[in-house]
Formats: sequence, C-alpha cells, structure tokens
Amino acid sequence: MTSAETPKRIAFCITELDPGGAERALVNLVLGLDRTQWEPSVYCLGPRGILAEPLEEASIPVTCLGTRSKLRIGVILRLAKELRQLKPKILQTFLFHGNIAGRIAAKLAGVEHVISGIRVAEKRSRLPLWIDRATNRLVDHNVCVSQSVADFSIKQMRLPRTKVSVIPNGVDFERFSQALPASLADLHVPTDARVLLAVGRLDRQKGSLVLLEAFAEIPREFEQLHLMFVGDGPLKNEINAWIQHRKLEGRIHLLGWRPDIPAIMKSSHALVLASRWEGMPNVLLEAMAAGIPIVATRVEGVDEIIRSHNFGILVPPESPHELAEGIRKLMRDPTSAAAMASAAQHMVADEFTLSSVVSRYEQLYQSILLEPPVQTH
Repeated sequence: MTSAETPKRIAFCITELDPGGAERALVNLVLGLDRTQWEPSVYCLGPRGILAEPLEEASIPVTCLGTRSKLRIGVILRLAKELRQLKPKILQTFLFHGNIAGRIAAKLAGVEHVISGIRVAEKRSRLPLWIDRATNRLVDHNVCVSQSVADFSIKQMRLPRTKVSVIPNGVDFERFSQALPASLADLHVPTDARVLLAVGRLDRQKGSLVLLEAFAEIPREFEQLHLMFVGDGPLKNEINAWIQHRKLEGRIHLLGWRPDIPAIMKSSHALVLASRWEGMPNVLLEAMAAGIPIVATRVEGVDEIIRSHNFGILVPPESPHELAEGIRKLMRDPTSAAAMASAAQHMVADEFTLSSVVSRYEQLYQSILLEPPVQTH
C-alpha cells in the first residue's frame, strides 16, 4: 500500500454506547466504512456500553472514558489527550454531550476538522440550544438526521444553512426482515394475544404516559390486545404505579432493554410511537423492515418516513384519544394494516439501506478534507 492509499484516521465521539437509536446509528456507520479508506476509532464519554462489543469484534478501537458528568473539564481534557495521541483527520461527534465535549477537545488537541451529528429537535430546554450555537464556530459541518431537524437547527439555533446537511438513518434490512418471531410465552404474554409494541426510553420525550392513556381507552373493545414496552428509563417507576392503579398488570408488559428486538417485532401486530418530539426515529425504519404496521405521532422526521397513509397511520402528538383511535383503525382492519406494512417494507428496502447512508457520510468526509480547516479566533 502506498502512502496515497493509507487509510485516513477518523475518530467518533458519542455520549454513551448503551442501546439507543443514535448509538446504533453510529455503530452501523462505523462498521460500514470502507476500511481501505478509513481507519476509525470510537470514544464514548460514559461507562462502557454493550454496543462497544460489535465495534471491538470488528477490530475497531473503543475507548470509554467512564464519566457520569459528561461535560466536566476533566473528561474533556482526557478526550483531548486521546485525540492528540491519535491525530485523526476528522472527528465526527454524535448527541449533545458528545458534540460539545468533542468540539472543545478537538480544539485543544489540534484536530483540523470536526463534524457534529444533530439527532433531535431538542425541546426540553433552550439551554442546550444556546450552548450548541455558542460552540458551533468550532465545527466545520453539522449533519442532521432529518429535514425537520435541519430546519429546527437553522431557525432555533441560528446555524448557517451552508453548515447544515441532511443524512437520514439507515436500517439493516435483512436483520429485521428475515428475523424469526420471538415466543410470546417466553415473554410472559398469552400466545393468542394481539400485541402492540413500543420500543425506546421510558421518558417524557417518547410519550410513554400518553401511550398508556391511549391504551386504557381500548381494552374493553379488544380483549386480546396487549402492550409491550422494550426499553428502560426515568419513568419506569411511575409507569409501574400507573399500571397497578389501573389494574392492567396482565395486559401491559415492561420488558426492559433486550437484544432481540427484530424477533420481538416479528411477534408483534403493530408498532406504536407516541413521541412528543424526535429527529428521525430508527425504530420506525426497523418496524417497517420487519413488516409490521405502524401508528406514530406526527413529529420531526416521522412524516419524512411515513409520507402517506399507505405506509402507516399518523396522529397528532400528546393526544391519547387520537392515538387510541389510530390503534383502533389498525386493529379493526387487519387487511389494510398488512397492506400498509408491505408497502412500507418495500419503500425502506429501496431508500433507507445502511450502504447508502454510509456512502453519503464517506462523500461528506472526503469533501471536508478538501476544505481548509475551521478558523476560530
């Protein structure tokens, strides 16, 4: 191999490597890179997470800094030391804390090019938007996961349009389309149940309590309907208390985080996404690839996937009644639900493959290397 052909070092920084949509997107991107062109290394600010394993199995170095306080000066200095030793051509960051810590560390370490990944239209607080805007002068380019997130970033964070582009998520289509169904009995769900599935953090953003209220409207009409949550989060105790208060322990199942999501999707009758805000939820692409119908709230990125009623049912966010009605529509007409699922599966196979997403990132990286580094004074 000549010097011209030597793979270019590229570093990735993310807040954590626990299971989650952004985390899986980073892992899929890194694993998909052309290793004759790129030599990737991955850093996470938090403790070691389970998603470090597939990276290390592919001989990709992973360094977890193990901090719980993601923006303390100590972790930023440690990251800067790691980057100074690695000397990557590019640092690609994901998620708010990874973005901010990575930008500052890259500046301290002399990394020439920084690309930030903006994964969500943050509506919990305006402080992260201010911090992001104040430090964006350290960034060459921002990749948004959907056009809605790009529009939000340009308007709310006042990012220049020239520094913003959109690369959507991709999905490992065969992993979901070819999965074998999980045993409902093993999940402590009746084998004759009709199963609604929710996948994601038990968190205000994901509308977990909204989904519970919607489900509470339905059981008398569909006695075999059950709801499964895959995920964990800060609302777990509140959700458990709600279930007990409504006496729905036998109908709502909290499974925690699980590695067999493709199999669980294959055993489910529909996926429900009740989010209050989003970026571009991976779980929709995964459910489409698995071939199950979808009811989702019309939030950022969702209507860029579910573009028409042929692909799924969209309802307003924060409306338990309309979410319940969307679920009823699927349950009452399984033939139409199956047609939606089939159309969505074909669309995802055509447009949201991992290879196409990785290719777009690689093209961006090559173009960034041809530009002069960001000047900060």
